[in-house]
Amino acid sequence: MYMASVDSSQNDGLKSGDCDIDDIFEKLTDKPRCLNMDRQKSFDERSLVEASPSWMENEESFKYGPMYDEAWESLRKSVVQFRGRPVGTIAALDVSDEKLNYDQVFVRDFVPSGLAFLMKGEPEIVKNFLQKTLVLQSGEKRVDRFDLGKGVMPASFKVRHDPVLNKETLAPDFGESAIGRVAPVDSGFWWIILLQAYTKCTNDNSLAESPDCQRGISLILALCLSEGFDTFPTLLCADGCSMIDRRMGVYGYPIEIQALFFMALRCAKSLLKQDAHEELVDRIGKRLEALSFHMRKYFWLDLKQLNDIYRYKTEEYSHTAVNKFNVMPDSLPEWIFDFMPKSGGYFLGNVGPSNMDFRWFCLGNCIAIISSLATPDQSTAIMDLIESRWEELVGEMPLKVCYPAIEGHDWKIITGCDPKNTRWSYHNGGSWPVLLWVLTAASIKVGRPKIAKNAIKIAELRLAKDGWPEYYDGKSGRYIGKQARKHQTWSVAGYVVAKMLLENPTHLSMLAPGADKKIKPPLRKSSSCILFDTNRNTSF
Repeated sequence: MYMASVDSSQNDGLKSGDCDIDDIFEKLTDKPRCLNMDRQKSFDERSLVEASPSWMENEESFKYGPMYDEAWESLRKSVVQFRGRPVGTIAALDVSDEKLNYDQVFVRDFVPSGLAFLMKGEPEIVKNFLQKTLVLQSGEKRVDRFDLGKGVMPASFKVRHDPVLNKETLAPDFGESAIGRVAPVDSGFWWIILLQAYTKCTNDNSLAESPDCQRGISLILALCLSEGFDTFPTLLCADGCSMIDRRMGVYGYPIEIQALFFMALRCAKSLLKQDAHEELVDRIGKRLEALSFHMRKYFWLDLKQLNDIYRYKTEEYSHTAVNKFNVMPDSLPEWIFDFMPKSGGYFLGNVGPSNMDFRWFCLGNCIAIISSLATPDQSTAIMDLIESRWEELVGEMPLKVCYPAIEGHDWKIITGCDPKNTRWSYHNGGSWPVLLWVLTAASIKVGRPKIAKNAIKIAELRLAKDGWPEYYDGKSGRYIGKQARKHQTWSVAGYVVAKMLLENPTHLSMLAPGADKKIKPPLRKSSSCILFDTNRNTSF
């Protein structure tokens, strides 16, 4: 038996001098107004001894039940073997339609699966996945006659069997087979985040400290931290390089990529050997500081900021300009004025020259909370907005990938008349059950687990009965997606992780991005997560 613990002494937190970076930038950000209601303290403000199931009301309703057991059975069936060892989970078990690439192991899709296995006390599959994708990273990456950067991680891989040689090989896809031929920017970030989760959950530093892993992290960061013509600390990306992997007008500086970038940088800072990577660690610290300031100041939107934009002057020149991106007030969409509550706020979908994408994107905002990119006040405001706009963002099946949908002429121009991303479908305002796990993690961190609890209750009414679809369509998520695969593995894993987080909030510590000094989980054994320490091979 292995024992698990989380090492809270690896890092003292993001710092600038002797001050915590979160404290510095909290003072630089306008504080959003908050709903006047009683709340539990945030996860960061509590010891994990307190953060047991008893800290939530109606604990009885958090019992796992038959649906949870069914989910685990489905998750285990999705496991992919390579040369007799588990290396990941297949994207979907649905055999009713053409498989396309749903029979492959996707890096971003495997993250909730990997977290579920870590929480279950079964780290082998996660370790194998991390090692195999690392090997694929070092292989040849070519699209037509162009070689991709050395640090690019694959979007997915497939196990191929040669009947003649009786040998199995891994065939990666770096974007050369993807729709639009776009490399996955998020894969490298998810890989670093999962490596951090594995290291914290197992207390096994040997994998992260291995030369191969140290080199893999460095190669990923080399792509992101390279010098260029950028005047912003955010990462410039093409459309389709993330979870929204089709043309949806998110080129530029999408919130999902920026939040994942921030979280991966924080994880990498604690994973890299400081003495061997002193210069790189210093560059990470400087980028984090600049990125925090930029995101919290320019990407944040609440009622006060919306009113300021409404009154912007344009064509301002000089360092004293208020409208720094030259955004035209006439470009404000009509829906935003009714959508923005009196108390609440969120990070914009995109900010760039003369461009503000006012759409609300779930993953980016939740990752901003989990990674501490959002200040405590901003985190609270994001949750306030979700509660205030419950019908729009949660509806009958959580959770909207973005809001609102693009329609009419805008849909034609922005999506290129994409027949799969019609209004309120797929990436265009569709509802994705996988997002339950990030919502749950964010809710627990802010100290409002009831938000996640209510969302999970809604999902449990239909998700299993409908066959674990990939996504749902319609304004309220009433209909199974018109092209959604059934038995989608990350829909299953997202539900499992959400349930396990609610049952044992200490699991959230494995997602703390390496430097959260306030999270000090106790060494204890729970019924849902076998605690293990691979360095000592002893049990409590």
